[in-house]
Amino acid sequence: MRTTVVQMAPGASLPDNIAQARELIAAAVAADRPDLVVLPEIWSCLGGTAEIKFANAEELPAPGTTAGTGPLYRFLAETARTHGITLHGGSIGQRHGDRLLNTSLVFGPDGAELARYSKIHLFDITTPGGEGYRESDTYAPGSDIVTVPVGAFTAGLAICYDLRFAELFLALRRRGANLIVLPAAFTAETGEAHWATLLRARAIETQCWVVACGTTGTHIDAGGHPRRTYGHSMIVDPWGTIVAQASNGIGWATATLRLDQVERVRAGMPVLAHRRLNT
Repeated sequence: MRTTVVQMAPGASLPDNIAQARELIAAAVAADRPDLVVLPEIWSCLGGTAEIKFANAEELPAPGTTAGTGPLYRFLAETARTHGITLHGGSIGQRHGDRLLNTSLVFGPDGAELARYSKIHLFDITTPGGEGYRESDTYAPGSDIVTVPVGAFTAGLAICYDLRFAELFLALRRRGANLIVLPAAFTAETGEAHWATLLRARAIETQCWVVACGTTGTHIDAGGHPRRTYGHSMIVDPWGTIVAQASNGIGWATATLRLDQVERVRAGMPVLAHRRLNT
């Protein structure tokens, strides 16, 4: 399955972000002819005040319906249908009472929604460099573990900070995942230290393909401070080898995912069957 990660440098302007996504997807599809395209985390509105985040978020239709869809939902559905691709829409802000959910949407080549997942683990940390992040000030956590058929694969869904919680990835493996898709907006500091290491570890532990799509560039946060994200979107095979990688600029990277590679790794080292602890 040809798979492309589309690395964006989004800001707080929804129209500009949609235009950037549209242009990059069209160019990547024309160049590499992927079956699956993946966008980054919160590409629709990165940075800005809480008011801007809410204004750029939208209500999502009930699963199985399309009534009352907003511009982001329509863009993702129409883009998947226009290009005949499965489109993992990274994640967008979903309105949820007085807070938002950080939600991934997956659309099939006919433009129909296949799955949605809301980020479970929220990024409330202070980096070693002293930068503070409080995702829970704006977002509520999700609770559902989600897998979705994508071609011959079963994709498990996760988002950014979820990467640090190996138990979620084990749960996805146990639910049949042989591919895990992770949109992200890793900080430049944590990305340089941990991004590739964690992605390779999750691939090795689960013996899954890991497709990780990040944002890049500098955006302005609610306090007017510049924040840099790491980029380096990558595709990692079930043995932990990085088979495709973007740099720290706008662009994309593509690789062909093979199901028999998953089967071969798991047959040679059946770690799930060897597990003794089920916690």
